[in-house]
Amino acid sequence: MRYCLLISLFIFHTASAQKAKPDLGRHLQPTVFSLTMVMIHDVANPPAASRFYTYCLLGAYEIVATQNTSIPQSTSFLSHFPKLRIETPTSYNHQIAALLCMLETGRLMLPSGYMLEEDEKKLLETLRKEGYDANVIEQSRVLAQKVAREVVAFAASDNYLKLSTRLRYRPTKGDGYWFPTPPGYIEAIEPHWRTIRPMLIDTCNQFIPQPAVAFSKDSTSAFYKLAYEVYTEGKSLDEKKRFIASYWDCNPFAINTSGHMSIGFKKISPGGHWMNITSIATKKAKTSFDKAVLVHTLVAATLMDAFISCWDEKYRSNRIRPETVINRYIDARWQPLLQTPPFPEYTSGHSVISTAVAEVLTYLIGDNFAFTDDTEVLFELPTRDFKSFRQAAEEAAISRLYGGIHFRDAIESGQQQGKAIGTFVVDKIKRAGVKANQ
Repeated sequence: MRYCLLISLFIFHTASAQKAKPDLGRHLQPTVFSLTMVMIHDVANPPAASRFYTYCLLGAYEIVATQNTSIPQSTSFLSHFPKLRIETPTSYNHQIAALLCMLETGRLMLPSGYMLEEDEKKLLETLRKEGYDANVIEQSRVLAQKVAREVVAFAASDNYLKLSTRLRYRPTKGDGYWFPTPPGYIEAIEPHWRTIRPMLIDTCNQFIPQPAVAFSKDSTSAFYKLAYEVYTEGKSLDEKKRFIASYWDCNPFAINTSGHMSIGFKKISPGGHWMNITSIATKKAKTSFDKAVLVHTLVAATLMDAFISCWDEKYRSNRIRPETVINRYIDARWQPLLQTPPFPEYTSGHSVISTAVAEVLTYLIGDNFAFTDDTEVLFELPTRDFKSFRQAAEEAAISRLYGGIHFRDAIESGQQQGKAIGTFVVDKIKRAGVKANQ
């Protein structure tokens, strides 16, 4: 009897000593969102934001994959990333190290990365309150800093630093080509983004879409009909369509004018919106911390490559925006519901990246996965319910027609381009051993 009692006490003591601390997974979404908030502050343009997310998560992924053998090494699916020399400390927590690595990489890479120092302090304070050993936290922090430095060194070789040395972009002369639009008449954003080294796809022009409908002033032409559709749609929007357009606006810097005064409003980027959806979905699916890091990293890398592919096409076709066409040839006073972005029209960026990411999330988390998106609550818009990632992507794509900033063929071809990218990524990570919906 005494022997049984001692065993029971031992089991109770062991269970108490090993009592699980609060799940570190609950810190993942706030950490990713900390990166988002700095990007909003910096007005990171959509392609650049996707690049920042990718590198900030890449180090965290490496740390997780070193500890968890069920997570494939990134070198098995990333085209150019070298195997990092990660020497794990004698006493550390790989999840703490992964979280800190995201913040440290962001601190080093983002223009206002210093803002993340406060987020790191708050995280460290919380971890101490949760009972994590001070030595474990410190060794995790040291590892995070080392890995972050290696990731930043790798990022420096992707041609991003060379963009500012290229010739300044000048709009092409001609009726059918893109030209800066009101109210800001901002010059072209990232005209040389095609030169950025991709992460998962092979080349920037691997997924060239079908040619855009050719520009024409002829009122009987296919192009004129596309323009007239945008015009009539914009004049007859109901409240539902207005809301959908506004919900997926995702313009990092919208300008409102009143008389001679212009006011800029900072908002989340398209990639930032999908990164938050990823956080929402992994939390709802009760995905483990390690798998959630994998999902976030693959979504970020897909976003980065989808933007590279899309921007390659944008500055090849260099097509005029609906606002310019309609003001010149249909109605000089017509205005789109959304502010026209400062880059060529074909293909629709949101259509490409949303469709690509939806394919990846459908594989990793599940088809017909219902979720409530609260991303835009920060910008005083209500939550929105979706039955699947693909449904959300479909809505994001058509929102560009409702917003008056894209022709229908740019949306549909963008979806085809995104689907091809997403399918390629899924096939690649399958071969690397990334399992579906586990």
